[in-house]
Amino acid sequence: MKEPWLKYGSLLFHFGCSQKNTELCSKFMNLLMLLKLFSTFFKIGAFTFGGGWAMISIIEREIVDKRHWIDRSDFLDLLALAQSMPGILAVNISVAVGDRLRGFKGSASAALGTIAPSFIIILAIAMFLTPDLITGNPTLAAIFKGIRPAVVALIVAPVITSAKAAGINWRTLWIPVAVALLIWSKWPVVSNPILYIVAGGVAGWIHLRNYHKRINRKGGDS
Repeated sequence: MKEPWLKYGSLLFHFGCSQKNTELCSKFMNLLMLLKLFSTFFKIGAFTFGGGWAMISIIEREIVDKRHWIDRSDFLDLLALAQSMPGILAVNISVAVGDRLRGFKGSASAALGTIAPSFIIILAIAMFLTPDLITGNPTLAAIFKGIRPAVVALIVAPVITSAKAAGINWRTLWIPVAVALLIWSKWPVVSNPILYIVAGGVAGWIHLRNYHKRINRKGGDS
């Protein structure tokens, strides 16, 4: 279901746009797209608990499955890029998606939409709720306990989707499992996630270079 402002905006576009004012109409539709980016990520940020990974499955459903703004393979590439960048994963992926759709303005709109709900909620909690009130109130404590299992499911779902899209099978399953255990181990050096991000990038580059060499060799032989 389309947002009301988008529905009326599209009607204005069809009734008011002509060949004489195509530039104005183009700016108007760009503005609508920026507002749509903001509202989409605002909704995602407002109804997602558990941090960046918990948001990924909802972002994927909205951006890839529902709105078809980008395809799944591009989304996974942007997700890998967002994970490699410093900062909050949810903001990074929203910036990457916004940039893909509308450049810098799209990045700003998507990022603001992601950040705004958390800012408003945290501000409200700081003003009206205290840790003692949350832990001492049975109703609030029960609500937060009930949210925890759902957060786990929201985190696991995108992991499974990413694994399928990356071609993880029983032969290669040991790689993510070993890396996860090493990161979890908290051992010096080997528990640093940056090490595996860099190693994965280097391995991918070497694989691509060897692949092109094989293709060129076969082309030369033929």
